[in-house]
Amino acid sequence: MASPRAWLLLAALLAGNIALALGPLFVRLADTGPVSAAFWRLSLALPFLVLFARIGGQPLRGIPRRTLMLVALGAVTFGLDLASWHVGIERTRVGNATLFGNAGSIVLLVWGFIIARSLPRRLEILAIVSALGGAAILMGRSLEISVTTLIGDLFCLTAGLLYAVYLLTLQNARGTIGGWSLLVWVSIFASPLLLAISLANGEPFWPTDWRPIVALFISSQLIGQGLLVFSLRHFPPLIIGLALLTQPAVAALYGYLIFGEALAFIDIAGMVMLGSALVLARVARRDDAPSTAATLDATPPTPLGEERP
Repeated sequence: MASPRAWLLLAALLAGNIALALGPLFVRLADTGPVSAAFWRLSLALPFLVLFARIGGQPLRGIPRRTLMLVALGAVTFGLDLASWHVGIERTRVGNATLFGNAGSIVLLVWGFIIARSLPRRLEILAIVSALGGAAILMGRSLEISVTTLIGDLFCLTAGLLYAVYLLTLQNARGTIGGWSLLVWVSIFASPLLLAISLANGEPFWPTDWRPIVALFISSQLIGQGLLVFSLRHFPPLIIGLALLTQPAVAALYGYLIFGEALAFIDIAGMVMLGSALVLARVARRDDAPSTAATLDATPPTPLGEERP
C-alpha cells in the first residue's frame, strides 16, 4: 500500500497540472489584451519569486556575465513564447491550445537524436508519427470551424516550439543559479518585452477587473509551479507525462462548459494521439538523457516556466 507521503506527492502533481490548465481560462476572461495578460502574469508574480529564491538560498546577485546573457536570450524566447501562446488561446479551442503549447516535448525529442546523430528508435518514431497525426487531425478540424481557429492553433504550436528553444537555452543556467533565481531573472528580462509588444499592438493594458489577472498569476505562476516543484522530482517520466494529460482534459471540459467548445469523436481521437505522443516523447527523452543534449532532468519545464505550455 502506498504511503501517505506518496499519495500527497501524487495529489500535488495532479493539482499542479490542474492549476496550470486553468491558465487559458483566465486569459480568455481577462479584459486586457492577451499579451498584456502575459505581462501582468509575470510582473505580479515577480515579488513572490524573489521571496521563493531567498527562502531557497539561491543567488540573485553576483551571477556570471555569460550566464546572465544566456538568461536574457532565453527570457526573450520565453516572452515570445508567452505572447504567441496567449494570442493563440483567444483564437482556438482551449484544449488545442494546451496540447499545442506542449509541442516542445516532441521538439526536444527530435533535437536529442539530431545532436546524437542517431536514428530514432521505435518509441521515438511512434511518438513523432502520433504527434504528426494528432496535430493534422486537430488542425484540419480547426480549419473546418474557421481560418481563425487554425491561425490560433499555429500561434500555440509556435509557442510550443519557442518553449523548447527556451528550455535548451537555459538548461545549464538552472544548475548554476537555481530554478527560482532563474525565474526571477527571466521575468525581469521578459516583462519589458511583453509590455512593448502589448503597447505596439494597441491592446487594452490596464484591467478594469483584476480578478482574472490575479487568478492567472496565482494559478499559473505560484500554485501550479509551486506544486510541481514540490512533487515532480519524485516521479518517473511516464507518470509525469500521464499527469500532463490532465491539462488538456480539464481545458477541454471547461472549454465545453463555459465557452461551448464541443468536441466531436474525431477531435477526441486527435487529442488522444497528440497527448500520447507527449507521454511517449517524455519517456523516450528520459531514456536517452545521458547521451543527448536535450537532457533537462526529470522536471524540464517546472521552475523555468510551466508544465504545459
